[in-house]
Amino acid sequence: MPMLDVAIVGAGPVGLYLGALLLQEGLSVRILEQRAAAGTHSRAIGIHPPGLDALARAGVAPQLLAEGLRITSGAGYSAGKRVTELRFDRLGNAYPFILSLPQARTEAILAARVHALDPHAVQRAVTVTAAHDAGDSLTLSTAHHRGSVAARLVVGADGARSTLRTQLGIATRGRDYPDNFLMGDFVDTGSHGPAAVLYLEPGGIVESFPLPGGLRRWVAHTPRFHSDAGAEFLTALIAERTAVAVDPRGNSMLSAFKVRSRHATRMVAGRAALIGDAAHEISPIGGQGMTLGWLDAAALAPIMAAALRGEDTGARLRQFQRSRQRAAAQASAQAWLNTALGRRQPASLLALRHRLAGAALDHPRIHDAVARRFSMAPWQGPGIP
Repeated sequence: MPMLDVAIVGAGPVGLYLGALLLQEGLSVRILEQRAAAGTHSRAIGIHPPGLDALARAGVAPQLLAEGLRITSGAGYSAGKRVTELRFDRLGNAYPFILSLPQARTEAILAARVHALDPHAVQRAVTVTAAHDAGDSLTLSTAHHRGSVAARLVVGADGARSTLRTQLGIATRGRDYPDNFLMGDFVDTGSHGPAAVLYLEPGGIVESFPLPGGLRRWVAHTPRFHSDAGAEFLTALIAERTAVAVDPRGNSMLSAFKVRSRHATRMVAGRAALIGDAAHEISPIGGQGMTLGWLDAAALAPIMAAALRGEDTGARLRQFQRSRQRAAAQASAQAWLNTALGRRQPASLLALRHRLAGAALDHPRIHDAVARRFSMAPWQGPGIP
């Protein structure tokens, strides 16, 4: 294979998005993915307003908007009563909502865009086993019949357990949290329509988000990790805490997960960079990780194009790393707060918290500030030209 401009490790939503941006600049790109086929299991479903703004640059926003479901508000309930409400449709954003669409479908749309730009860009069943710095390029050894891939620049978008990050010798720092969750997708038979709902109960939070196709995702905080739980267990937990009846026979996805946070000490190492979960893994509660990765890619792509034109990009790369690490720290803090608020609490403490939150959110400025935080509006600008 001839020398590439860019090799991207990982064909998830972040790697595909970066690939589309670079291909649009006329660069030669290969996206190396160890999975033989695209995934069908979706954990991430939320696309925040700054994510949609970034995705518009790759020409995929219209299709995402056509297929996704627009969440314009979120409500908090406790003991059967509404205690809080957030509205995203009064913030003045270009996209005044959070778009709900399963990650598998988002990946498929991005993959189709990449294929339209270069049918050979994505190479599957390719595992990167080593990275060798040749001075003016990087060579990636692969468990593949072609043996290796050489590129002038390399990007790791290969997830929280990034093999490229390990091969580059980049350390991480972080912690594991004592929180466990069980989530599943079910046929939506409720009355909340396109609203997100949080049930703030003494036994732990239960979250509910609408999905396209008449489905609804339910996520419950659990006292321990239930890797072998079935749909009946989750629906019984939902009924116990919220009195909402969900039919287990309408289940189409079920997954248990733990919560942890990891941040790479560096995002740039010579001719290589890390973005998305490879650079910063945050709690999935709040669903900000995927959008955070797209914003990394949107910030990095023009710097890479300039570097490949021979421009001195050292200062821009340093600023990229500072701004994106700062954005990741902010998102991580918000995700931690979201997670902590969902833990088991005495009923008396919850009641006090609800009264204080309700009074605070009655003030328009406080309401809008909180709504912007949940929709990632504070991080729309940093690091993106």
